[in-house]
Amino acid sequence: MSPINPISPMQDILQDIIAHKHQELERMYAKKPSMKEALLDSGTGIIAEFKRRSPSKGWIKEDGRADIIPLSYQQNGAAALSILTDKDYFGGHDDFIRTARQSGVNIPILYKNFVIDEMQLYEAALCGASAVLLIAACLTKEQCGRLLKKAHQLGLEVLLEMHSEAELEYAELGPDMYGINNRNLGSFVTDVENSFRLAELLPKDAVKVSESGISNPDTVRALRQVGFKGFLIGENFMKTADPGQALNDFISRL
Repeated sequence: MSPINPISPMQDILQDIIAHKHQELERMYAKKPSMKEALLDSGTGIIAEFKRRSPSKGWIKEDGRADIIPLSYQQNGAAALSILTDKDYFGGHDDFIRTARQSGVNIPILYKNFVIDEMQLYEAALCGASAVLLIAACLTKEQCGRLLKKAHQLGLEVLLEMHSEAELEYAELGPDMYGINNRNLGSFVTDVENSFRLAELLPKDAVKVSESGISNPDTVRALRQVGFKGFLIGENFMKTADPGQALNDFISRL
C-alpha cells in the first residue's frame, strides 16, 4: 500500500494565498456605504472634496495627503467625500481612495473622474468607492444609460451631473443622485444661480446635489430651501492650511 503523500510547503502557501484571495473578493463584493442615504440622513449634506489641483487654478494643495485630509473631513462632520482620481489635470489617483479607506474612512466616497468607459467603473469599484460621477456633457444619453446600468451591477451608486437645461433630459435615466454643476465646463466660470435655476426642473423626489462655487453657509441654507440635499465643496476647504478644520468652521456657521 502506497504511503499518503504529505502536503508540500508549496501547497500550504497556495492554500493560504487562495484563502486570502477569497477574503479580498468578499471585501470587494461587500455592500458599500450608500451616498444617497448618507445625504438624506445628514444634517449638513456636505460632500467634502479632496482635490489637489484644477486646470484653471493649477495646484491648490500639491502636498495634500490622502491618508490625512479625507479622514479629517470625516472626523469634522462630512456626510460623504469626493476624491478626484484624474491624474493629468487634477493631480489625482485611484490609490487616493484606497489610501483614504486604509486610513479609516468609512463614509461614502464619490469616485470623481471623467468616466467614458466601463473599465473605469471597475476601477472605481476595486479602489473602494461607493458612487461614481457620470457627466452628461461627456456622454450621449445612450452611453450614460449604459454606464449607469453597469455601475449599479457593480454595486455603485451614480451621481449624474448636469449643468444646463438642455442636459436635464438625462434625468429620465433615473440616477441615484441628480447633480447640478455650477461651473461651466468650457469656460470654468462658476455661477451658483445655476442650481437655483435648474432645481425646479428636476423631479420633486430627486436627491439633488449642488456642485462647485459654494463658499458661504448662507448659500447652503438657500439651496436647502429649494430642495438640495447635497453640497459638494472642495477648493474652499483645500486652499486652507487645514481642510478638516475649515470644514468644521463651515459647519459651525451652519
